[in-house]
Amino acid sequence: MWGHSFYESASRLLRQHPSLSKLLVVVTVSGGGLATFHETTPVHTVYADSVQEDQIAKKKKVVVLGTGWAGVSFLKNLKSSNYDVEVVSPKNYFLFTPLLPSVTCGTVEARSIVEPIRCITKKKGLEVQFREAACHKIDPQTKKVYCRSTQDTNLGGKHGEFSVDYDYLIIAMGAQSNTFNTPGVEQYAHFLKGIEDAMKIRQSVINCFERASLPCVSEEERKKILHFVCVGGGPAGVEFAAELHDFVKEDLAKLYPSVIDCVQITVIEASDHILNMFDKRITAFAEQKFSRDGIDVKTGSMVVKVTDKELSTKERETGKVSHLPYGMVLWATGIGPRPEVIDFMKQIGQSNRRALATDEWLRVEGCDGVYALGDCATINQRRVMEDIVEIFRTADTDKSGTLNLEEFQEIMDDLVERYPQLELHLKSKQMRNIDELLEKSWQNPTAEVDIETFKSALSQADSQMKNLPATAQVAAQQGAYLANCFNRMEECEKYPEGPLRFRGVGRHCFQPFRYKHFGMFAPLGGEQTAAHLPGDWVSIGHSTQWLWYSVYASKLVSWRTRVLVVSDWGRRFVFGRDSSRL
Repeated sequence: MWGHSFYESASRLLRQHPSLSKLLVVVTVSGGGLATFHETTPVHTVYADSVQEDQIAKKKKVVVLGTGWAGVSFLKNLKSSNYDVEVVSPKNYFLFTPLLPSVTCGTVEARSIVEPIRCITKKKGLEVQFREAACHKIDPQTKKVYCRSTQDTNLGGKHGEFSVDYDYLIIAMGAQSNTFNTPGVEQYAHFLKGIEDAMKIRQSVINCFERASLPCVSEEERKKILHFVCVGGGPAGVEFAAELHDFVKEDLAKLYPSVIDCVQITVIEASDHILNMFDKRITAFAEQKFSRDGIDVKTGSMVVKVTDKELSTKERETGKVSHLPYGMVLWATGIGPRPEVIDFMKQIGQSNRRALATDEWLRVEGCDGVYALGDCATINQRRVMEDIVEIFRTADTDKSGTLNLEEFQEIMDDLVERYPQLELHLKSKQMRNIDELLEKSWQNPTAEVDIETFKSALSQADSQMKNLPATAQVAAQQGAYLANCFNRMEECEKYPEGPLRFRGVGRHCFQPFRYKHFGMFAPLGGEQTAAHLPGDWVSIGHSTQWLWYSVYASKLVSWRTRVLVVSDWGRRFVFGRDSSRL
């Protein structure tokens, strides 16, 4: 009571005489020392708070949807502290998807290829908020994102629903498997998009072998149970078939010797060849190797129906329908947009597209402050012929109605930078620069070219336009590019460094996104891998497998995952793959 009354009296005295609060010296009995307290004046306190509030207000809110390759690459490369970043994703981890086929057969464990998002953001030293929730609606008018928790429990009676405001929205939600509305696929086929999918496939493979080993199963039924079908001859499907073949021959053959002769692996591809995005030499080698390994490759066939016991295929040329009984089927035919992305596309008038259309700076067309990257988006490259009149007018500095060589050379670099198809067109024509396109007109340096000649010279350039592949390599480069733009946004807004605005004034703030291809790998089993590297260099064999090991180990997101994956590879060499049904 005495202590309480003392402090109450002292507090009243200080309020009545504010000057006494400027310096207060108290002798502390316990330590025998002196402690000095200086009270800052209320004016200074208010000023400090207002400055802090202004600093917070200056920070733009950046919301990132998705924690895949694109989203995580953006977070890892973002260095500026000028943004308040919030990440929303139903998965609280990053998944190294190139090794998913290895998880299906126990070559690599599931936890070895995932890294918690909070660990990734913590290492950056930036304040990043993470919300484990699924975005179900984007409202570009109010700049809000509506989310719902992935937890099954009722959270505060609101079912975990909340909204997030944004100044900049980065849509990196990826895509889902495309079933092409084939009946029965959703019910009976396996997909390979997430870690849960890989674990289910691993269990299904072991289940098939255990069921086939029962004494009550007939020989015909056993062959059906051990028939593994992969629909799709792309990298994912081919790699899974190769992994499964190695798993069967190297490990399961020792554990299930009585049924191993009944195993059959089939790859079904609608086009004429598997791995048709690779060099023809790789495609031919893969088909020959699969033939030697006993993997049946059916090209030119489309799956038209899937039931619980068989799938129906239709030959593209003859129209003949066949029925294949199976024990397990993997669907790896391609990707399509997610429902929430489809809804957003309808809102902004892009309902007729297969993915969100962006410009060369990854900005969603028709939306302010919204970016899209990765598998959910595609770059709508500007055509040269759409801007040919403006290009000519910009280059014609003397307004003569014709271009001379000097005028053209002044915009040539900006032209190639703004329209990358021009560079591809030059390569296809085996030309060094655009000058050679107009060489006949400019044999005489003093000659001038009119707009019709200019159009004729550039008319074929747009035929070289190609969409970027939906790969992890593209998504990662887009994330790093966009993070660099955000890091330097204030600087580049003051001092633009992009190409000329042919339909406007000045320059674009940033250089447009340019994809650099560093090569593709296709593991084919038996410790052999095919690689299509830059410069049209093709490498196939055991040495390429070790290159694959080293590249993938270096690309893993953390040292923890590198150690785990390398140790999994070492364990497999020594002890083989684990066949437990877990």
